[in-house]
Amino acid sequence: MKITDVKTILANRYLFVEIHTDEGLVGIGESGTCGFLDASTGAVETLKTYLIGQDPLRIEHHWQYMYRCWHFRGAAIMGAISAIDIALWDIAGKFYDTPIYNLLGGRCRDKARVYAHAGGKTTEETIANLKKMKAQGFTAIGHLTPFLDESRGDPYFITHAKEIGEAIERIGAYREAVGNDVDLCIEVHRRLKPNDAIVFAQGIAPYLPYFIEDPIGADNFDSMAQVADKINVPIATGERLNNLQEFAMLIKRNAVSYVRPDVCMCGGITGAKKIAALAEAHDLMVVPHNQLSPASTAACLQIAVSIPNFALLEYPGDDQPALSEKFGATGVENGVLKRDVVKSTFKCVDGFMEIPTAPGIGIELADNVAEKYPYCRRPLKTRLHVDGSGVDQ
Repeated sequence: MKITDVKTILANRYLFVEIHTDEGLVGIGESGTCGFLDASTGAVETLKTYLIGQDPLRIEHHWQYMYRCWHFRGAAIMGAISAIDIALWDIAGKFYDTPIYNLLGGRCRDKARVYAHAGGKTTEETIANLKKMKAQGFTAIGHLTPFLDESRGDPYFITHAKEIGEAIERIGAYREAVGNDVDLCIEVHRRLKPNDAIVFAQGIAPYLPYFIEDPIGADNFDSMAQVADKINVPIATGERLNNLQEFAMLIKRNAVSYVRPDVCMCGGITGAKKIAALAEAHDLMVVPHNQLSPASTAACLQIAVSIPNFALLEYPGDDQPALSEKFGATGVENGVLKRDVVKSTFKCVDGFMEIPTAPGIGIELADNVAEKYPYCRRPLKTRLHVDGSGVDQ
């Protein structure tokens, strides 16, 4: 069996990759490069020059070849490698007529616990969404920002005391709203500096958050370790990292409790499996980052059910639009839901998602998806402070 074509499909806010073979098998994958899908598309086109004519079942070899062919790497390239890797695994599963997890050692569990999203522009709106998610059966709810989902178009200013004080009170209100029947996954989105993050985390500890995600920027592992050393709330991070070595450096510093690889960014199923094994060796749990299309969810589920140290899977909802413009970003939603870009999705009951049973990744793109849902580039918008400087959000 040989690869005959590698196609990029830009649809709505997503970049998919299709790999075709001379035996008629077609694999699909997705790139997690978000606002830079055009750059990732270019990377796929370059990698295509190597892949044509290759045996698609030599997945590890192709991964190593693509990863090592340049002196420079980055998110756009790793998103491309990830999408290709997922598509190759999809082909392998279809070739052997089995879900991918059976090629990874089989199922460790029969379903995957997920956490839903409950954002809001006000405390009241967020609490209403929390209660709604709880009523739907979710036992873990995330994307809970203590700073609310404010527009990036609004200039930002607030005193330290008001910012941290209100944030702590808000987490207390979230806990009071749902009691201890729901685990709260707190999303900070790298908005704080180390000292502020320490004060905030110490303040919310009595409310027993499941984790605090990205309390500071993900670039400085030493700073993350500084925060982790001074707080009693578990840190979840890793969605912005794109290779195994970055996760190793983070773990070596005891800077993380819940490892968050993005299957569409960290090297695909091959990369995520290695990161999960690294985490297992250090007694750490894995919470896959999953904010893209149902194709990403399908790939994440293959990992979730095949590793022993899986904790939770992020599930933003297939009946929701692309997250690239939600939660305080700018732009106009076009009415396209995640489920629209695929032929079918997976059921979620009482906070647990069913696992794929079809061969390969277990999901197929909708027919003519690019024509039905034209590509919309994510607009560039960074929030500014009232003094004109950039603000993390």
